[in-house]
Amino acid sequence: MPIYRFRGRDAGGNLVEGEMEADSEVAVATFQQSQGVIPTEIVEKRGSMRRQRRNWRQELFKRRPNLDDLILFTRQMYTLMRSGVPITRALAGLAESTRNVMLSETLVEILGHLEAGRELSSAMARFTGVFPSLYVSIVRVGESTGRLDEAFLQLTGYMERERDIRDRLKQALRYPALVLVAITAALTVINIFVIPAFKKLFGGFHAKLPWQTQLLIDTSDFFLAFWPYVLGGLVVVILGIRSYIKTDQGRYLWDRLKLRLPVLGKVFTEATLARFSYAFALSLRAGVPMVQILGLTGRAMDNEFLARRIQRMREGVERGDPLSRTAASSGMFPPMVIQMIAVGEETGSVDEMLGEVAGYYDREVDYDLKTLSAAVEPILTLFIGGIVLVLALGIFLPMWDLAHAAGLH
Repeated sequence: MPIYRFRGRDAGGNLVEGEMEADSEVAVATFQQSQGVIPTEIVEKRGSMRRQRRNWRQELFKRRPNLDDLILFTRQMYTLMRSGVPITRALAGLAESTRNVMLSETLVEILGHLEAGRELSSAMARFTGVFPSLYVSIVRVGESTGRLDEAFLQLTGYMERERDIRDRLKQALRYPALVLVAITAALTVINIFVIPAFKKLFGGFHAKLPWQTQLLIDTSDFFLAFWPYVLGGLVVVILGIRSYIKTDQGRYLWDRLKLRLPVLGKVFTEATLARFSYAFALSLRAGVPMVQILGLTGRAMDNEFLARRIQRMREGVERGDPLSRTAASSGMFPPMVIQMIAVGEETGSVDEMLGEVAGYYDREVDYDLKTLSAAVEPILTLFIGGIVLVLALGIFLPMWDLAHAAGLH
């Protein structure tokens, strides 16, 4: 068995270090925790080449924790906090068991900050690439109220809802994307192999070709002659658009365009507002001030266009305007939602009403996604039908003309 060097802190905060023979790092951490030592560093003394190759691959393919990684970590933290496990021991165990290398390293650093006397939320705030600002704020409120386990439970529900919305959107867009990819591949094969073969066939008869056939031949000739330039230009355009979208103005224009797309724009808008409403209700229920909530949810939005409107709502609330008035002036919400927010202000239950708003948008998204295929299929059918019609006329019209001419002779 390999030998590990470990370093940790005991219950009194004293440094403990030494060596231990064990099957894995997890076995070392488990044993040290049973002895009252919280390990902060475990390194294999005589590692095998297999472990070295594995660590090399982990470093090479290190990725940022995704939503599933955060959901799993948050749910485990809730379970451990609910069971009364000390937070340092919980973080040490999760740092050893998590499969995401970046998240594991982040938890080890957070554990070091906790041992230095900092709060969990303050330590998490140092890693903005792993923990969103809204996540940190809910944890901070849970710490201040002594209900950290409930904060993790609420965050788990919020992120699971977020994942559900994203999965439904991806599932709804998968069919149109596959159809477009299939059409592109089919047109590529036709232009490279099919049309040139028919060109040779028709050229042998020295007859005037219909405009549909001539269009297909000219298009095929163009792509065969200039395909490197077409491909290079397409790559340059795609990279240029992606670079522009990364700028503030480019992202703003792109996000506004997504909300105005036919059929899909309504789905994107409702899904984004559902996430905003639920995050707002969650933060308000946790005790976060309303002005701070608007700032946090605005930064956490996936859409820069709507985020700027939420920032205007924040400015209105800072001036003393009611939330319902600023929501109405933003132009994001229908009159029914504005009325629900106003009722919540009058009854002191804005968080409950915003939860109802989130449920309303969830139902709308569900309905739109169910009818999305029915709305997209006619458009795709007309598009495919137009392509098939041009191909059929371009190929078969000259063949019919030739057959008719041969019959006359």
